[in-house]
Amino acid sequence: MDKGLFQGKTSIEPLAHRMRPTTLDEFVGQHHILDENSVLYKAIKNDALSSIILAGPPGSGKTTLANIIANHTSSHFSSLNAVLSGSADLKKEIDNAIERYNLYDQRTVLFVDEIHRWNKAHQDALLYHVENGTLILIGATTENPYFSINSALLSRSRVFMLESLSDDDLRTIAKRALSDKNKGYGRLDIRVDDDAIDHLVKTSHGDARNLLNALEFLIKTTEKVDGVKHITLEDAKNSVQNLSLIYDKDGDAHYDTISAFIKSMRGSDSDAALYWLARMIISGEDPRFIFRRMLILASEDIGMASPNAVSIVEADARAFDRVGLPEGKYHLAHAALYLSLCPKSDSVNGYFDAESAAKRTARPEDVPIHLRDANRDKDAFGDGKDYKYPHNYPNHYVEQQYLPDSLLGSHFYTPSNNGWEAKIREAFRKINPEIDSDEK
Repeated sequence: MDKGLFQGKTSIEPLAHRMRPTTLDEFVGQHHILDENSVLYKAIKNDALSSIILAGPPGSGKTTLANIIANHTSSHFSSLNAVLSGSADLKKEIDNAIERYNLYDQRTVLFVDEIHRWNKAHQDALLYHVENGTLILIGATTENPYFSINSALLSRSRVFMLESLSDDDLRTIAKRALSDKNKGYGRLDIRVDDDAIDHLVKTSHGDARNLLNALEFLIKTTEKVDGVKHITLEDAKNSVQNLSLIYDKDGDAHYDTISAFIKSMRGSDSDAALYWLARMIISGEDPRFIFRRMLILASEDIGMASPNAVSIVEADARAFDRVGLPEGKYHLAHAALYLSLCPKSDSVNGYFDAESAAKRTARPEDVPIHLRDANRDKDAFGDGKDYKYPHNYPNHYVEQQYLPDSLLGSHFYTPSNNGWEAKIREAFRKINPEIDSDEK
């Protein structure tokens, strides 16, 4: 049985690779899908696996589970990395799987890491062979599989969602690495204080690989004193100074974080807005993208309650372009705080009701005669006749029909009671007394 990249371990391999579990009993975490009574646990244990997609953040155990399946299956096990392989590699695996099945009646388990990197054509190439049982697919992805993997392949697979490892899971992994005499550091005189382990756990952000890499680096760079490597909290802090944030600009973390940022400003929580803003900046998000989203919010969620919001954000965006980072963080924070603390109104969303009405009713002849352009057809058709010029009337207002006949009585804009828009509402009520029935 060809185990591919899961061949035996050597002393030069990174600790994270050496400590990779080879059996279900060694696996740590993901109890929601790997309880002893779970479908996945029983399928792996009894070598009865069908095609699956393992989706979850980095370091949560996707490749480890594939490693364990490789050690439990009587099927041939092969692996591909979607980043490093292309059509020729996939065709070769499929041809070999067909030959193996026809000659030896042996199925093939194909592990595809980062399967979301393959385009639709690559994914479609698997469909027939997964469906007829020649291939058992194990796909691993850090993306949302329902967006990144085509629906036909998903319908032939079962999706298992892995979660970031808990702090307790990470402590178990760290202590196992320190005590294991074969794959870890159990044969060496090493003492790591509990608060140092806690710091490594905190800064690993649920990622076992990050944890083990940090631990390995600490051990390798700590000098012996009286024959012992003693690692303290201060050592851990000096080694791992910044929280490692998981943030794929094309993935869920990107969309989830910007969503939290927008919703915090919409909800007038300035502290949360600054926090999510900092998360994005630390992770390398494009500040111009953040400003674009704030400009949208300035009209969508604030609008007429504080009409200056768009101008403030636009001014901050221009200032950022001139200043850049790191000082430009002031302008990002200024815009985020202003939007968070502004009175809120979503009354501009009335546009979309108007748009819907326009799509239903838009015909050239719908424009009332008195509103039509009098410069072209006034004499022939009476266009513009009887139009009342508002500036000729008291308070520059005169009542007349502006909507098409089919939409008379329709209302698309309703002023809120918030901020500057509350003043508009008072004047608006005189024209539309029924406004109080639409109060927000």
